[in-house]
Amino acid sequence: MKYDIKDIKLAKEGKLRIEWAEKNMPVLRSIQARFKKEKPLKGIRLGACLHVTTETANLAIALKAGGAEVRLCASNPLSTQDDVAASLVKDYGISVFAICGENNKTYYSHISSALENKPNITMDDGADLVSTIHNKKRELIKDILGGTEETTTGVIRLRSLESQKKLAFPIIAVNDADTKHFFDNRYGTGQSTIDGIIRATNMLFAGSTVVVSGYGWCGRGFASRAKGMGANVIITEVDPLRALEAVMDGFSVMPMEKASCIGDAFVTLTGDIHVLAARHFKNMKDGAIIANSGHFDVEIDVPALEKMSKSKRRVREFVDEYTLQNGRRICLLGEGRLINLASAEGHPAMVMDMSFANQSLSAEYIAKNYKKLENKVYKVPEDIDKNISRLKLHSMGIKIDTLTPEQKKYLSSWEIGT
Repeated sequence: MKYDIKDIKLAKEGKLRIEWAEKNMPVLRSIQARFKKEKPLKGIRLGACLHVTTETANLAIALKAGGAEVRLCASNPLSTQDDVAASLVKDYGISVFAICGENNKTYYSHISSALENKPNITMDDGADLVSTIHNKKRELIKDILGGTEETTTGVIRLRSLESQKKLAFPIIAVNDADTKHFFDNRYGTGQSTIDGIIRATNMLFAGSTVVVSGYGWCGRGFASRAKGMGANVIITEVDPLRALEAVMDGFSVMPMEKASCIGDAFVTLTGDIHVLAARHFKNMKDGAIIANSGHFDVEIDVPALEKMSKSKRRVREFVDEYTLQNGRRICLLGEGRLINLASAEGHPAMVMDMSFANQSLSAEYIAKNYKKLENKVYKVPEDIDKNISRLKLHSMGIKIDTLTPEQKKYLSSWEIGT
């Protein structure tokens, strides 16, 4: 079995953490139990590029239980939990290619290693795996039945491929499932971003002015939690509908040009490039904190910050202090990478339970239905999405009402009016 990890001796601690996360992933646990009996992925080679965390470990274990041969690499250089990677290799026999802090060259060599087994199904978080196949390893396409994509950024990239008629195999956009983006993005990102910032800085949110760039599901989640901790929250947006929604939710809304003059901390959650740029850095007050919770490290223009600074020093783990020519200091967290995974542990297992339930059931769906699928980006089938909701409610001991025959008839008819 091939692998490339930091240290196999870390496996004992990693196994304990994997087991701890599993206790809070009852939906994935029930899917794993069924997979173990039915083997719906028997004979499937699966290449996955995901954050190598305790929750992802449980997904990989479930996929292997379903019969898949799994190879896993990291989808972010700073998100790998090295002890988890070690345990997956030693205790579960899963090939992992991931080291926390790996450089760009190693990152892409690990992606190549994850593809060496010529996967039938791809599983992506950010679309780096799929883009590598399309750009450099097109010979693999003939073996691929389809793939899944975990995050908003990746779905944007894949829909671009589809619009250009260049997508070479079908993709299921796991991110677009209601049980994924409503919960993972809003509750998961909302809590874990705050967790990452506090671990890195120990800042007090109460009374601070926090600027949130982007009011999608991730931005909504973070903004509401920052507000709940007593922060004065400002939203910056380019979408008029989302900006209006932020206003109606009780937030201040203004352009970044103005917000950059008054914020104490800035967090980007947009999926776009250079949301915080040189013109904004010039306006920021001394000691301003900047962090990114979007997938890629492009939302903050770090090269511009480097260029306009006269010095840089690491003042805390995950905190780089840049001193500008005018003497003001800006503190960049986690090198501009995903702060919730760079300095914290990512989303709680209870949230990832639903995200990875979608991943595992979408992989099963591809294995069974690939002949019917075109080279398009598909939503997770509605019956899978609703079934995950039912399983989650059941695991929480919550029951809901069901429609009576009379109610069903009323909702499906047009004859009954006032």
